[in-house]
Amino acid sequence: MKPAIKTLVVDDSAVVRQVLSGLLGEAPDIEVIAACADPLLARERMRMQWPDVIVLDVEMPRMDGITFLRQIMAQRPTPVVICSTLTEQGAKTTIEAMAAGAVAIVTKPKIGLKQFLLDAGDELIAAVRAAARANVRRLVPGTPAPAAAGAPTKLNADAILPPAASQAMVQTTERIVAIGTSTGGTQALEQVLTALPRVSPGLVIVQHMPEKFTAAFAARLDGLCEISVKEAASGDRVVPGRALIAPGGRHLLLRRSGAQYHVDVVDGPLVNRHRPSVDVLFRSVAKAAGANALGIIMTGMGDDGAAGLLEMRQAGAATLGQDEASCVVYGMPKEALKKGAVARQVALGQIAAEITALRLR
Repeated sequence: MKPAIKTLVVDDSAVVRQVLSGLLGEAPDIEVIAACADPLLARERMRMQWPDVIVLDVEMPRMDGITFLRQIMAQRPTPVVICSTLTEQGAKTTIEAMAAGAVAIVTKPKIGLKQFLLDAGDELIAAVRAAARANVRRLVPGTPAPAAAGAPTKLNADAILPPAASQAMVQTTERIVAIGTSTGGTQALEQVLTALPRVSPGLVIVQHMPEKFTAAFAARLDGLCEISVKEAASGDRVVPGRALIAPGGRHLLLRRSGAQYHVDVVDGPLVNRHRPSVDVLFRSVAKAAGANALGIIMTGMGDDGAAGLLEMRQAGAATLGQDEASCVVYGMPKEALKKGAVARQVALGQIAAEITALRLR
């Protein structure tokens, strides 16, 4: 029997500490070793016993969560799950925390903690388990390169759109790159997108992320990249030099109008327990772009995207999977490889070059 995941909760609210500790403590494979009111108290506790995973708030007295996170990652890289409220300002701060090395985000309400237990309990437990398995050293900023439950029934992409046609689409002048990722993906996407030149194929991206965080995530990347990055909206055209990121809580689909590509942002049930779902995006790309596309599945827990990437490959698209050595969690790429959806595995540091080369084909 594996030892329990030693977890430390750091939050300035006594109620939140009590609720989160009780929730995590109910999981048979998780042990809450302490719940501290701020990072300074947490630091003292960690001198006695270092946790396997830290569940961390962002806005706290004496020291904010981002400063504490950066200190941890510099001293002894440790998986951190950010548990933060969903305000616009908080979203921007939390995205900074993800960039600093946090593994995942779990949304925390300002009120209604009892309902939080019902709605997000499984999500938090899944995030802690995923964090415990993460290759956290891949999250340390500057390291060179070599998900969530929520539905009792695991629906597939049939719930959103029918399967792709068997024949590939005719050739078009524009190329499409579709990327799907989850745990560890915020940092991985930053590394890929910041390495792209201004003239790059148009990109459509699903990153598993809660509602309201994706706009801040896209805005941050837009400020770092030569290409334009924005949260997708229905009707946006996919053009060279632009990346469109699926909004949290909505599915992203590609459609073709003549020789041009556009996106639709739609509601719908969770697919593979996710919304947005990588499978939904990949299936739509298989239908709309066929052999004119490149599909890339990157770091993440679970199997979302594996079936859709196989549909893309069967429609004539090129397909890549991030290799195990450069993944934070080698889950999604592994499942896609097992299905025969991945034509080649490449290291994270090679992905930008593969995207750039697509423009020349």
